[in-house]
Amino acid sequence: MKKLFLVLAILVFAESAHAQLFSKERLANLENFDQRFLTWGYFLGFNSYDFKFEYIDQFRDDNTDILVETEAGFNVGLIGDMRVNDYVNLRLEPGLYYTQRNLRFPGFEEEKDELREVKSTYIHVPLLVKLSTKRLNNIKPFIVGGISTSFNLSSNEKNPEDNDEGNFRMTSTTNYFELGFGIDLYLYFFKFTPSIRGVFAISDELVRDDDPNSPWTGNIDRMATRGIFVNFTFQ
Repeated sequence: MKKLFLVLAILVFAESAHAQLFSKERLANLENFDQRFLTWGYFLGFNSYDFKFEYIDQFRDDNTDILVETEAGFNVGLIGDMRVNDYVNLRLEPGLYYTQRNLRFPGFEEEKDELREVKSTYIHVPLLVKLSTKRLNNIKPFIVGGISTSFNLSSNEKNPEDNDEGNFRMTSTTNYFELGFGIDLYLYFFKFTPSIRGVFAISDELVRDDDPNSPWTGNIDRMATRGIFVNFTFQ
C-alpha cells in the first residue's frame, strides 16, 4: 500500500507540474498579486564572499599572491517592492550578512603571522531593478541588477593596531554593483522566490598598515570584495 501511495503521489505531482509548466491550463495562484503597487516580504539565504587582489607591479611575482579561503555565510533581511509596470519593479533589500574569509600571506613561518581571519558583519542595502518575463501560470523568471552599499560592522578601520599586532583592517563602507537572476513561484498562500546574485565591489577596501613596506599590505595596489548570494524570498 505504501508503494502504491508513493507511485500515485508521484503521478499526481508530475501531472500538476506538467499542467503548470507546459500546458495551457490556468491554475493561477495569487492571481492579482503583481497588480499591487507596493509589496513586502523577507529573505533568508547563504553567501560566499571572496577578495580580488591587485598588486603593485614592481612587487609582483608568483610567490607574493595572497591565498583567500572562503567560508559559507548566511543572510537575513527585508524586502520592499514597488511596481512600475507588468515587467519592471524597483526593490530595496536591506539585510544583515555574516561571512568569514581566511587570508594566508606568503613568506611567513609562523601561522600567527601567516593567517588573518577576516570575520565580517555587513548591513547590506541594495537598490535593484527587476526585469521580469510574462507570467506563465504560476512561474515568472526574471533578471535583476543594481547598486548597493554595505556597512562593515567588523571592519577595524579605526583600530590603531595593524597587522603587526594581528589586526587586518578594512574600510567600513563599500559600494558595489550587482547582477543576478531568479524565478517567482506563486504558491497558494504566498510567493516564493529563489534567486542567485553576484556582487562586485567598485572601491578599494584595504586599510594599509602604518609601515609602507609592510609584508602584509605593502605590495597590494587594490583589494575588492566579490561574492555570490543565494536568497530565498517570501512575500
